[in-house]
Amino acid sequence: MPSRHRLTVVSGPSGVGKSSVVSELRRLDPNIYFSVSVTTRPPRPGEVDGVHYRFVDRETFDRMVDRGELLEHAEFAGNCYGTPRAPVEEALRSGRPAVLEIELQGARQVRAAMPDARLVMLLPPSWEELVGRLTGRGTEASEAVRARLAEAERELAAAGEFDATVVNADVRAAARELLTLMAT
Repeated sequence: MPSRHRLTVVSGPSGVGKSSVVSELRRLDPNIYFSVSVTTRPPRPGEVDGVHYRFVDRETFDRMVDRGELLEHAEFAGNCYGTPRAPVEEALRSGRPAVLEIELQGARQVRAAMPDARLVMLLPPSWEELVGRLTGRGTEASEAVRARLAEAERELAAAGEFDATVVNADVRAAARELLTLMAT
């Protein structure tokens, strides 16, 4: 399979700007397939089934896991999340590049399921910048921010497991760099 038609996985710690970079990537190349995850959590206001997530009950999710229908899956705070395998494989077969935006645990599972996938770690320009981004949100208690920072340290320590890294000092530049990586 040509490198352009392999799966690219974008991962990185909370606050690094994964969603912003992936949104810009979508703007730069609308042909790229972006996976819609399945989740057992209920929709939040404004979320649309099949657009933001595919919302399923726990029984359906467990059945998907048992049948090997997910490239990766995890449970966070009592809710399950996963990436459906079939749409990703179909996009790749049809000649579309595909991108997943997932956490470290999921990236590791994808590596095991699809060894040819390209894993890209999105990095902050500096540790201080990441701390500023997480504390500057002002949406979480200091204890939650400390937990996110501790998790970020663990995730950043795993950067060597990835095929490439992209520093997100500027969203547009990071998305262009990611697009270039996908084409090589």
